[in-house]
Amino acid sequence: MPAMHMAGRRAGTIDVKKDDGFLISCEHGGNRIPAAYRHLFDGHGAVLRSHRGYDPGALRMARELAAALAAPLHACTVSRLLIELNRSPRHARLYSEFTRDAGAELRRELIERYYLPYRDAVETRIGTMISDGLRVVHLSSHSFTPELDGAVRDADIGLLYDPRRGGERALCREWRLALGRHAPGLKVRMNYPYAGTADGFTTYLRRRFPGTDYLGIELEINQRHATAGAAWHALREAVTAALRDALQSGRANAGVLPY
Repeated sequence: MPAMHMAGRRAGTIDVKKDDGFLISCEHGGNRIPAAYRHLFDGHGAVLRSHRGYDPGALRMARELAAALAAPLHACTVSRLLIELNRSPRHARLYSEFTRDAGAELRRELIERYYLPYRDAVETRIGTMISDGLRVVHLSSHSFTPELDGAVRDADIGLLYDPRRGGERALCREWRLALGRHAPGLKVRMNYPYAGTADGFTTYLRRRFPGTDYLGIELEINQRHATAGAAWHALREAVTAALRDALQSGRANAGVLPY
């Protein structure tokens, strides 16, 4: 596991007391429906192919981030319409309209077969990395639909974090500044189009691990870029290069990553 030493502290910088290790996740990487459940989605292929079925581009971005950081990648390609891995167990949208009324036994099966194995594997990996003396920087890769309920989303990239956690706040600030240099035409917003503290996997993990041990950041990319050909490739390169800059930045007190 690669680690980056980030020595020293000063006001407004990432507060680091230990080496950093990286973990990448992608909860909505695909729209696959296993054979046993396909009857629930008969005639609804268009919904599965839409933003409701998965996050277009998110898995590609996650894989490239994992490669750039030599970090483990946890990804799910089962559709979020089967079960929503980025929601807490009691959230109203844990199940979609296709599975909500399918019976308690089937819902329990989905929890045990998909939900718990994925989330437990990520949580266990984080715990192991922390036990090894690392502070974990967890980047969760997502994408968002350009328009929702008639409202156009006014951003190309969103960085979601908990403003109460200084390390998350500082890293997102540096990442945004670096993106401004690498891709000045892109609009990058903080905690948009969702609040970083809304119900989600990183929010849950923050309750499990203190800010001295865990940073959870969600990367959100506007889905209109995922079909933009060469421009989409350039955007992914900019995101990765900007992250490297942010981690190495003197303002963030970062040392050099071992590439």
